[in-house]
Amino acid sequence: MGYRVLPAEEQFWRPSNQMGVLNTDLARQLGAETLGARFWRLAPGQASTRHRHRTSVEMYLVVEGTGRLRVGDDVLTLAPLSAVLVDPGTVRQPFNDTAVDQLWLVVGAPVEAANTLEMTAEDLDWYYPDGPTALPPELS
Repeated sequence: MGYRVLPAEEQFWRPSNQMGVLNTDLARQLGAETLGARFWRLAPGQASTRHRHRTSVEMYLVVEGTGRLRVGDDVLTLAPLSAVLVDPGTVRQPFNDTAVDQLWLVVGAPVEAANTLEMTAEDLDWYYPDGPTALPPELS
């Protein structure tokens, strides 16, 4: 057919394994093989993991709310529809220290599996420099 459709009402949402952030793996549900794409809904007081990737470039797009994203030592505040591109090896962490939900679209390529249950201790330390459940200072 050349395309696939995933209606909003058919998206499967679940809490993330490490931080309990509601998300849906759009790329997997659509059968994408060369890129990753997820919606992440961060409630007030939540954060995604502080992490980095070895090969994936990720684009973070704020769909709803005021986005807050730590990239390296910088903390960015992003208006809706603002986007940030983060290179491999750079540590990043979306977080919500506002009073309303944030909805993020995160797209990355190439696909880089990051199953914490299958990682060596060395890989865990590299991907998650402060551990997979570390909160940013703004939420500590």
